[in-house]
Amino acid sequence: MNKRNWKTTVVAALVVFLFAVLTYTTGTGGTFHYIENPLRDALGAKNVWQREPDTSIKILKIDSKSLDAIGQFPWDRSVYAAVIEKLEQGKVKAIGLDVTFPEPSKDPKQDQALAEVMRKYGNVVLPVNFNFPAKQQSSGLLEYDRIEVPSPAIQAPKRQLAHINVFPDNDDRVRRLIVGLPEKSGEMIEAFSVKLANYALGDTEKVRWDAEQRKWYRGSSPIPVNSRNQVITQFYSEPRQEKDLSTGYDSFSFSDVLSGKIDANMFENDIVLIGPYTTALQDEYMTPMSRAIKMFGVEIHANMVQSILDNRFWNEAGKPAGIAILALVVLLAAFLFGTFRGRAALFWFIGLSVLYIGAFIVANEALRIYLPIFYPLLTIILMYVWSIVDHYLAERRERGRVTGIFGRFVPKAVVDQMLASGNEVKLGGERMDISLIFVDIRGFTTLSEKLEPEQVIQFLNEYLDVCTKAVFKYNGTLDKFIGDGVMAMFGAPVKYDNHAEMAVRAALEMKKQTASLEERLMQKLGFTVRFGIGINCGPAIVGNIGSEELRLDYTAIGDTVNLAARLESNAKPGQILISDALYERVKELFEIESMGEIKVKGKELPVNIYQVLAEK
Repeated sequence: MNKRNWKTTVVAALVVFLFAVLTYTTGTGGTFHYIENPLRDALGAKNVWQREPDTSIKILKIDSKSLDAIGQFPWDRSVYAAVIEKLEQGKVKAIGLDVTFPEPSKDPKQDQALAEVMRKYGNVVLPVNFNFPAKQQSSGLLEYDRIEVPSPAIQAPKRQLAHINVFPDNDDRVRRLIVGLPEKSGEMIEAFSVKLANYALGDTEKVRWDAEQRKWYRGSSPIPVNSRNQVITQFYSEPRQEKDLSTGYDSFSFSDVLSGKIDANMFENDIVLIGPYTTALQDEYMTPMSRAIKMFGVEIHANMVQSILDNRFWNEAGKPAGIAILALVVLLAAFLFGTFRGRAALFWFIGLSVLYIGAFIVANEALRIYLPIFYPLLTIILMYVWSIVDHYLAERRERGRVTGIFGRFVPKAVVDQMLASGNEVKLGGERMDISLIFVDIRGFTTLSEKLEPEQVIQFLNEYLDVCTKAVFKYNGTLDKFIGDGVMAMFGAPVKYDNHAEMAVRAALEMKKQTASLEERLMQKLGFTVRFGIGINCGPAIVGNIGSEELRLDYTAIGDTVNLAARLESNAKPGQILISDALYERVKELFEIESMGEIKVKGKELPVNIYQVLAEK
């Protein structure tokens, strides 16, 4: 690649990099979070065999069946106390009741019944709900308006309270566990799932908040939370999946346990979550596990409990690391797409994209790190698109350059017509009906003797410029300069019927335009020079002649060409001689005088020649 192309490549890479960094660092999740997050979900999704729900986590559903059996919601609080008592008799490990009780019951006995089981059993967790404003003012700690705690009438100990809040990402999907939320006093309230999981974890493995280091730990390992105390967790179940332990947690209707239809002993050493399991109770959220079906809040808590038990937390690459990745990807893409073109560039585009996707999957699976996925792929796409555009523009520039060079031999109109037609000139030539014009300066040798070489070149260029312009004006093709002479052809490479007429008109134009040059020479030197012109028409072989590997010359050969050259050699200064064949084609258009027969070299018989005087 030349120096200029490398400069444009560097500029393009810098622009793409700055754009990618700007979109990557803008807001929470970047400008294109609505693409980034689903991509991460798809590439980080687990197979069924990798998503085995823990059989020690069970759900008691407050479902339509229970509502029909027990009555309209909210229920008598003594109903919950009765179910809790049954589960405790069945030696349950922990119970999480995902139902809020912010106000005292109208019947104090109901609150007293629930308060009694809370006092009796220390493994029952009640929810605390933080009310967040519609929009967070900053990306730091989550701000809240107020906290809803259980009614004092229930007398729930603080150690048995935990928050049930989930905070969706920008695309309204829940992916993260809020490990803890601080009260105004600074004391942390653990998440519902954290509190329940801690009942099953040993003392050295429990999730805890270290106030001095301002970090969350599970045992001795720090939990990779963000500034909002959120951590990405694993989902083991799909929304609303039941009984099939390969897809969902074992779940039971609340009313079946209350009525004794289901033996409480089957919950021995299990963590049981009780919560709404019907759309009517409006406790459901979108998750990465489904694009259409929402997951009930109690299911989300169950998944988060298992993530804590399994110690499966995902870290997210920080912004500096993400920017470094973008820089590396841009540099690699710039080098590859700047070096390779066409199919090779397409191969590297696909390969680089697959390579990065593979790196994302490896980091996700082996290291539990989420790398940015869309933004690096975006840089690869943009660099590849740029390479295509740059290649196209380079081809256009090259085509323009070639057209410009060719245009110095062929008129622009002829070049445009050739490009538009798409016809190729056959290698080796093709037989065409054309007109040939040969021009020579009479008296050039004398001129060379009387002028300095620089002056000779100047006058020669002026005469040749007149010839070239006249040829191009009438759609001729400049074949070559022959010393102080010119060879041109009309009707090739683009064919047209009146090439004989155009050749004669070009000759008359040359004669007309040299009048001022002749007068200038006469005044300066006392003598002048004039053109001698010969024109012929007929069949000739036109095409690329020469060495295919080293040099080709686009020209015409044949008897028609030879006769045109002989006519030029017989022309006197200022004379335009044409052949009998050309005379027959243009005699109605020009004033032409017969010059009789002459003997020309290479011809056995004399040929008739004519002199063109003027246009009729």
